[in-house]
Amino acid sequence: MSSPRLLVLSNGHGEDLIALRLIEALRRQAPGLEVDVLPLVGVGQAYAGAEAAGELRRVGPRQPLPSGGFSNQSLTGLLQDLAAGLPLLSWHQWRIVRRWGRQGLPILGVGDLLPLLLAWAGGGPYGFLGTPKSDHTWASPAPAGWGRSPLADGYHRAKGSEWDPWEWALMGRRRCRLVAVRDRLTARGLRRHGVRAVAPGNPMMDGFAPAPPLPPWLQGRRRLLLLPGSRLPEALGNLRGLLAALPPAEGSLPMSVLLATGSRPGAAELAAPLTAAGFIPGPPPEGSGATALWRRGPLELLVGPGRFAAWAPLAELGLATAGTATEQLVGLGVPALSLPGPGPQFKAGFARRQSRLLGGAVQPCHGPAELRHRLLALLADDGERARLGRIGRRRMGPAGGSERLAALIRERLLPG
Repeated sequence: MSSPRLLVLSNGHGEDLIALRLIEALRRQAPGLEVDVLPLVGVGQAYAGAEAAGELRRVGPRQPLPSGGFSNQSLTGLLQDLAAGLPLLSWHQWRIVRRWGRQGLPILGVGDLLPLLLAWAGGGPYGFLGTPKSDHTWASPAPAGWGRSPLADGYHRAKGSEWDPWEWALMGRRRCRLVAVRDRLTARGLRRHGVRAVAPGNPMMDGFAPAPPLPPWLQGRRRLLLLPGSRLPEALGNLRGLLAALPPAEGSLPMSVLLATGSRPGAAELAAPLTAAGFIPGPPPEGSGATALWRRGPLELLVGPGRFAAWAPLAELGLATAGTATEQLVGLGVPALSLPGPGPQFKAGFARRQSRLLGGAVQPCHGPAELRHRLLALLADDGERARLGRIGRRRMGPAGGSERLAALIRERLLPG
């Protein structure tokens, strides 16, 4: 008897990470499962380690797009993507999905409309994990000072769901064996429209170890986690804004700023904005896991590629212009401040929506001066940080979602 097979579609860096957590859980529960992944946006770098270990196989063309996958937020980004070959890329992806579906093999879409539409277009059985949309984004109040969106909120309120009618139709097809969303409020909204949606937990909160005791190199220091994002050149522009919000060297508290990065930006790319902000390089503290340290008076900025999971539980507060990583940080009980920029991802609309999604546990700021003021106020108010941390934990939910989702996929989507 041949091994069961599954094709996973994901459309973005955050979705790749969520899909990877889910695949790891599936492989633990069904060791013989063969998994192919088709990253619809970018090259799927998050899958590289698992592919090297033989746990999955990346298929399809790998072509990064100028918008970084956010062409739906910008006409300019869409035009750039079209010029860079988006139609041909989508055609190749569609052909892969069709070949898979014609064999009657199952497909799992992770993300929003694009993977859902492709999974349906395959012609075989499919499931869907809807990661980006939540009814909290219109049911929760907007952050103070960021205006209202009565038309958008009224539209979603009239539907009773942030998902749209054409998405309900694809989720409600007989071939769609599983629809899972990020929270129970969103699942209830979909069930009112005949979609048998479930909310078994959020895979984003899996893979974190319990918070360790504070290591010696952080004792006696305030602790910030800096998350500028990973898409260039946007991440470097975001970093400059966040650095401008840090307290000045004179009269500042001893403070460690933990700059958790991915593969980008690299050391050479970070040097210019750090130097411009008045930091000078020095040797990193022993045992920190940092690859570099930059100092400005009592401020120490540590650079740690791949250190997010290790450093996030140590932070008191986050300064963030990221998507998935910000949600994970807040889910660990660490509130965050954000600073929208020109985009293409972390613009004012994105930051506003993120704040509503997380119940105000992440607070957008209008500029570096406001961010600095809020930063110092929150560091001085243990009770407010704890209150915001509790909200973040509730909105993101506990760990264990990957295992529960994997069990549902095995039950409903994979052949017995």
